[in-house]
Amino acid sequence: MDPSPEAPTAEAVAERLFGAVLGTVDLMSTFLGDRLGWYRSLAEDGPATPPQLAERTGTDARYAREWLEQQTVTGLLHLDSDGAADERVFSIPAATAEVMTDQHSLSFLAPLGRMFGAVGPALPRLLDAYRTGDGISWAELGDHAREGQADANRPWFEHRLADALAGVTDLHGLLARPGARVLDVGSGGGWSSIALGNAYPDATVHGIDIDAPSVVMAAANARTAGVSDRVRFSHGDAAELPVEHYDVAFAFECVHDMPRPVDVLTAVRRSLTAGAPLIVMDEAVAETFAPDGDELERMMYGFSLFVCLPDGRSSSPSAATGTVMRPDRLREYALAAGFGTVEALPITDFGFFRFYRIT
Repeated sequence: MDPSPEAPTAEAVAERLFGAVLGTVDLMSTFLGDRLGWYRSLAEDGPATPPQLAERTGTDARYAREWLEQQTVTGLLHLDSDGAADERVFSIPAATAEVMTDQHSLSFLAPLGRMFGAVGPALPRLLDAYRTGDGISWAELGDHAREGQADANRPWFEHRLADALAGVTDLHGLLARPGARVLDVGSGGGWSSIALGNAYPDATVHGIDIDAPSVVMAAANARTAGVSDRVRFSHGDAAELPVEHYDVAFAFECVHDMPRPVDVLTAVRRSLTAGAPLIVMDEAVAETFAPDGDELERMMYGFSLFVCLPDGRSSSPSAATGTVMRPDRLREYALAAGFGTVEALPITDFGFFRFYRIT
């Protein structure tokens, strides 16, 4: 039977897969350049030959040469001077430097390489998990994933969170009230809590996370940012939160990772003073599932397959939500936790995210 006009040919599918292979090579090579300090050295110390780059970064010159050539062939680096293999001089264009090294830029995407790079060592266990229904936690993925997640969201918290919240008048007024007590559930590397502390200096912010190394990282980040006097972090289960203590709670991109989201949301509800809101930021995926999704859907399913769903299933019992948590699923969790309303906030142009107010 002939394929319908809409059906792709085998050649088209093969071409798409080949493009994905090229993209994978680029992503994994950015992981090398990011983690080995090669991008940063080129940006901060200037152009280099392979031996010079290797000496600066304490790495191997032959590997450095292969990476420099690959990066130049793929168009991310520039060849300044040709010659014998180890005498070629390479430099980093300003645009590449921003994307790969500027932790404060909204275009900083090097952390995505870390996230997927962290999956590599876990692939054999991931295969087993897919057979047995078990999971792989953030702790098992290690620092590459942990730091990648924190650094990917950092610029958005630093540059956009204050303005986004200021645009929601009643929420802004609540946060700006002297002595406001703010809870940040699943605070990770702490950048959301730090941004809240900077935006609302009369408030105190308490970040809590189940991952102990993330709490250590967050506390160090707060000290460096000079806000540790009003932004603190603790390691623990949100089920142990004090009752009727907080005036506002936030959950930034973490509800979909929770094995038992209803239990956590119930504890958060009890920790809030009467009428206080919980603000959830999560992926701005489509309202419903449909074939042939857009690039955001495709990327979020990628994170779900390799990171978030396995993490969510690393503890049992598990809701097994996955990264693609659609609005109706969040509403289901919130109502089951005893909240009454869930509404999308009018915050747009905030990366891949959508904000909800739950009361």
